[in-house]
Amino acid sequence: MRVRLLLLMMMVASMAAGCASMQPKRPEAAGASLDSEIRRLMAEHEVVGLALAVVRSGEVTQVETFGYRNLERGLPLTPETVLYGASLTKAAFGYMVLQLVDEGRLSLDTSIAALLPRPLPEYEDYGDIAGDDRWKALTPRILLTHSSGLANFRWLEEDGRLQFHFEPGTRYGYSGEGFYILQLVLEQGLGLDVGLEMQRRVFDRFAMSSTSMTWRPAFAENLADGYGTDGTMEPHDERSSVSAAGSMDTTIADQAKLWAGIVRGEGLSPASRAERVRPGLAITSLHQFPTLRPWSDPRNAEIGLSAGLGVVVFKDTSGPAWFKGGHNDWTGNMVVCLEASQDCVVMMANDVRAERIFPEVARLVLGETRMPWRWEYDWFESSVPGRAR
Repeated sequence: MRVRLLLLMMMVASMAAGCASMQPKRPEAAGASLDSEIRRLMAEHEVVGLALAVVRSGEVTQVETFGYRNLERGLPLTPETVLYGASLTKAAFGYMVLQLVDEGRLSLDTSIAALLPRPLPEYEDYGDIAGDDRWKALTPRILLTHSSGLANFRWLEEDGRLQFHFEPGTRYGYSGEGFYILQLVLEQGLGLDVGLEMQRRVFDRFAMSSTSMTWRPAFAENLADGYGTDGTMEPHDERSSVSAAGSMDTTIADQAKLWAGIVRGEGLSPASRAERVRPGLAITSLHQFPTLRPWSDPRNAEIGLSAGLGVVVFKDTSGPAWFKGGHNDWTGNMVVCLEASQDCVVMMANDVRAERIFPEVARLVLGETRMPWRWEYDWFESSVPGRAR
């Protein structure tokens, strides 16, 4: 296979050339062994590109990149390469929403019926739920905790129509549709431009100069294309519309600053910082996806697996912890943070196959944790015998 052979040849070249990095560097004691192990894992799973950031005690200590932003052209992935943030957008959006709560402009527990100037079914995209008054039970908290009762996306429904599958607020069911609704509330109810608010309140706050909710022509100069499970390349999408569910383009250098600032609690009141990672709704599902299956797993309760506001929280041996992933057919992203130590690992990849190595890379950085990989990835237990947690 041409792509596989090319990948292996370039991985060897990459090992000789080293990886791109930025200051401050992480402690040298762990550096060489971590780098070599990441390269080994990437070669084993044929991962084209991986970007890594490490946060210790709320400060960025390491930002490194491995592999290629475009394999066919031999273009290296660097800390300044623009990657697709995917659903990491949701966590950043949730952080912005909590700033509005702190300012008294929004209440987490107010019905969207009181926040919108018109009933939700009267808006163009929501006529499907006309006659079902369960939409009135939706609140910003319910939407941020993925408990709206709506499918992840309406196009996943057999008839392509939006519908409620359970009473809002009663169980977890991952839903990008819920974030679309909350974006509508901010735009139509509060008169805000979500793209501008994200830029001002989040990206500018942390000096994230290469991050945006929509495409910038300058991104084309250093842009990562994506790779699927079969190694097929997919050109980076030029997203022209703001989506709270996942339109953020960004770099690993910028994401390092974002998660370091968030884990430190910058920009939020102590109450909102605590609310963001408070176990708000128990998650009982066997896996995160498919979202609406009835199967449950009692092990979730052992680690207090719950929905926070835009993130998933769990009880680690070190104390409270949280995580958020981002995924499409050519992208894999993951952030895991430990609240007590304010340590985080941030992993971004322009190759979905990188998700196969995320659990081990996270272990190498954070040590053994109770991170529920078997819930996040339905393949985990079958592929890593004895590592279920």
